[in-house]
Parts: sequence; C-alpha cells; structure tokens
Amino acid sequence: MLLRQAGIEPETRSPQVDEDAVVAEVEAAEARTLPPEEHVLLLARRKAADVAGTIARLDPGFDGIVIGGDSMFAFEGEVLGKPLIPQVATARWERMRGGTGVLHSGHSVYRLIPGEAPREAHAVAEAAVTFADDVTPAEIAAYVASGEPLQVAGAFTVDSLGGAFITRVDGDPSTVVGMSLSTLRQLVRDLGVTWTDLWNRGTGS
Repeated sequence: MLLRQAGIEPETRSPQVDEDAVVAEVEAAEARTLPPEEHVLLLARRKAADVAGTIARLDPGFDGIVIGGDSMFAFEGEVLGKPLIPQVATARWERMRGGTGVLHSGHSVYRLIPGEAPREAHAVAEAAVTFADDVTPAEIAAYVASGEPLQVAGAFTVDSLGGAFITRVDGDPSTVVGMSLSTLRQLVRDLGVTWTDLWNRGTGS
C-alpha cells in the first residue's frame, strides 16, 4: 500500500525464511540477545536475499530491485509484537498511553542485473511514537473492539483508526506504517537507481 501511494506498483513474493530459527541461530552463535535494530536488519537482509536468489535462479533476465523489510516496536526496553487477543491489546494501551516507544524498521535492497553479481544496500530507520496521555478506558475498549490493534506490532497503527491517539512521530512517518520511503530512496540511489524511475502507477510505463 505504501509503495502504491508513492507511485510504485510492486510485485510481491513471500520469502521462505524461518524468522524464529534465523534469529535463534545467530543469537546462539553470538551468545547474546540481538537488540531490535540488529534483529530487524538481520531478517530484512535474509528475506531480501532469499527472494533475490530465487528470482536470479528462475528468471535470470530479471533487471530490477528486490526490497526486503522487517519491523519491531520497543516500549520501555521491551519489544512488543502483535497482541493477538483483546486482553493483551488493552493492557498494552493502558501501559503505553502518555508514553513514547520506538519503531525499528530494517530495509534491504538488492539490485539484480542480468549477467552481473547482485549488489545489496541496507539500513535501519527508527521513528519515536508518542501516545496521547488522555486516552480513556472507553476509547481503548472501542479501539480494541475494532480488531485493528490485534494483528499489528505494538497494537497500534498511525495511518488508520489508531492515528487519532498518537500525538507525535519523530522520524520518517512512513517508518511507522511499514517502511521508510526516504531510507528506501537513499538505498536505491546507492545502487545506481533513480527513485522516480521506479514510478509506474499512472505514468503509462
């Protein structure tokens, strides 16, 4: 959705990556818990590499880019994933109102050119999200009942129903939606591609 709003109609492919296994393997090898920024970058790179490898193998004439991403929301030092059930989402909002958390978003971009080795550029973007301190129990109950916060990391969105309960975003706002467009533009440039050349919605290309 975000890329479409930015003028790009993407082709989506699902990476064959066991995310939990990948993280567990790296953490075991390094005998430490990966901080959020390393966690999201590791998964973004593995996802992009998997899809790029598959495309290079099945469609050697492909000339374009592959984007992989992953996001995590951390609040008071704790990573908050999808709450999945209403009770957890309600408790999250009771805890988060009036506070600030950080959304970490990993990005990996591969440039594929026929006959050449693939090249990668990667980066992590972060955005701090501050929640209104006057969100009432009734508003929390209504928001949770909508179902929206149950399937999203951190139990909130900034571009839909949850946006009214967010008072400030420090950083690229698109990072909170799913990926940082400004970061992607820089990574694409690093790989020799002009961002506007990717526009293919309503341009006739």
